[in-house]
Amino acid sequence: MRCRRLIPVAIVALSAAALGTAWAGPVSAPAAAASAPKDGPAWLARIHAAASQRNYQGTMVFTAGGAVTSSRIAHYCEGTNTYERIEGLDGERRQVLRHNDIVQTMWPGSRLAAVEQRDPLAPFPALLKTSEEQLFDRYELVAEGVDRVAGHDSLVFLLKPRDSDRFAQRLWADRGTGLLLRTDVLGAEDRVLESAAFTDLTIGVRPQPESVLKAMKKLDGYRVLRPVLTPAKLEAEGWSLKSPVKGFRQIRCVKRPLETPVLDQSAGADVLQVVYSDGLTHVSVFIEPFSQERHRQAVETSIGATHTLMQRHGDWWVTTMGDVPLSTLRKFNKALERR
Repeated sequence: MRCRRLIPVAIVALSAAALGTAWAGPVSAPAAAASAPKDGPAWLARIHAAASQRNYQGTMVFTAGGAVTSSRIAHYCEGTNTYERIEGLDGERRQVLRHNDIVQTMWPGSRLAAVEQRDPLAPFPALLKTSEEQLFDRYELVAEGVDRVAGHDSLVFLLKPRDSDRFAQRLWADRGTGLLLRTDVLGAEDRVLESAAFTDLTIGVRPQPESVLKAMKKLDGYRVLRPVLTPAKLEAEGWSLKSPVKGFRQIRCVKRPLETPVLDQSAGADVLQVVYSDGLTHVSVFIEPFSQERHRQAVETSIGATHTLMQRHGDWWVTTMGDVPLSTLRKFNKALERR
């Protein structure tokens, strides 16, 4: 929930991607040996469905790179409609409200609001970004036992990557509903790079959609920004990925204003965003015109499991980021070609 004013749009995804660090491993039942669950695909589908179809509210804690942030979340479903409210409990006040694909972010302290139409990329506690069939081509699912998280009995699973282009993830799913209670992203030697977990949670709450809809209407005194995302095609914009990174496929390509929603829009300036997914995680590639004033040198950064590469590509500046090893981002950068 950091203040992200004065940051280029390529950095916007950091707050969502940077979720956690050193938590303890699961407390499995002594007799529970690690094994491949026979109903693994069904369990993953159940975990993913629970995040969107269940009514729940609670507090989530995110840790990454030594930083800890917390949020209060309420999620309601009524018929085909979904409503969500997320309030940051640390740093600058921020509230995110969602009704289906309309997302409204409010910064009460600065009286700013951004209203966007989004196709969510499965934030916690959702899981899958594409089909589970694609996921099992790249990961092996292992059942590790049982545990308790936020007072709920859970089953613990490990998603082990089949190559070095992605990280492992350990999952804690509520035994009764399948709702994801905690997830750890693991690096070398099972070191926890980042973690997201509920610390308190009530499942099966009464839906209160009006509490979200009323809050979305309270914009008096706010400066409201409405960034426009324009569908695009990588090839039509003069680019190609000459050798796609194994296991990742493109799931989105849009053009958006160069600056973040909390800044004035740069007249006529757009950034091209291309998103690739392996079914569990994703990599975003941002392409914008090179600026001598803004882009002084190539940069490599990491926060938890999130790695970022920024470098010049001719007359362009390319930012590649995702919850994947740095070597994977380098493969994307190397494959990107101006046509």
